[in-house]
Amino acid sequence: MGAVRIAIIVVAGVAAVALAFLVQGMLSPKTAPPPPVAAASPAKPMAQVLVAKTDLAIGHQVTAADLTWQPWPVEALNATFITDGRAPAPELKGPEKVAKKAGKAAEEIVMGDGPIQAFEGALVKEALLANEPITARKVVRSGQTGYMAVVLQPGMRAIAIPVTAETGAGGFILPGDRVDVLQSHQTEGGKGFTTETLMRNLRVLAIDQATEPTKDARTVVGAVATLEVAAADAEVLARGKASGEMILALRSYADIGGPSGRGGPAGGNTQTVQIVRAGTSTEVAVR
Repeated sequence: MGAVRIAIIVVAGVAAVALAFLVQGMLSPKTAPPPPVAAASPAKPMAQVLVAKTDLAIGHQVTAADLTWQPWPVEALNATFITDGRAPAPELKGPEKVAKKAGKAAEEIVMGDGPIQAFEGALVKEALLANEPITARKVVRSGQTGYMAVVLQPGMRAIAIPVTAETGAGGFILPGDRVDVLQSHQTEGGKGFTTETLMRNLRVLAIDQATEPTKDARTVVGAVATLEVAAADAEVLARGKASGEMILALRSYADIGGPSGRGGPAGGNTQTVQIVRAGTSTEVAVR
């Protein structure tokens, strides 16, 4: 076979292979080019906001276990939120101002070792949902406006009565204790006295303006005791104040689970005790 014929055959073979690849490319489906990779957006700065860990009902006394910290976008901060005080990214001037206001608001209403510790013992004034930020409007601490109205149980009233060290169990009655309210009256004819239990098992809300004893306090001597009484029985203490001096009898912790309500005059189950003072004899009816 001549060289010319061999060259023609080789060229024809190469052309056939090239044509085959060209046809295959034309018949195969065209694939779309991969989409461009979007640039990752920078992470938004976050602050730590004090929130309720679970649902808290009105009147609930807050403990450290009820509160927790939750990440919160700085741009969504509210000036009333309580934050941990960490500064956000300096490049975001607008949100940074909001965070600064939030930190300042927290400093004004938070006292103690930290926000969580400062809210221990506070009462829920408006119901809080789980993960809802804690605000000063929804909780109230002892001594703040509205505290007593939150402390009172539904259907109860707060009545203040004057007390002294003698009529207040020597000052050993503390906020939170339970007491009976007694009053003595002169019997008919003026020859003796009878003692009447006006109210039984009332909760002491405050002594003067102290709603809780100071640390390690064993006694509180005040001029006024604020008692929690049912609305229907408030008039009993009001009449008692008008009738004269009343005495608070401290109840044992073993007796605080008893019924609370009106007492009554000494009835048939009474005894008469004769008391002699400076030569003068008087009779006192006691239960």
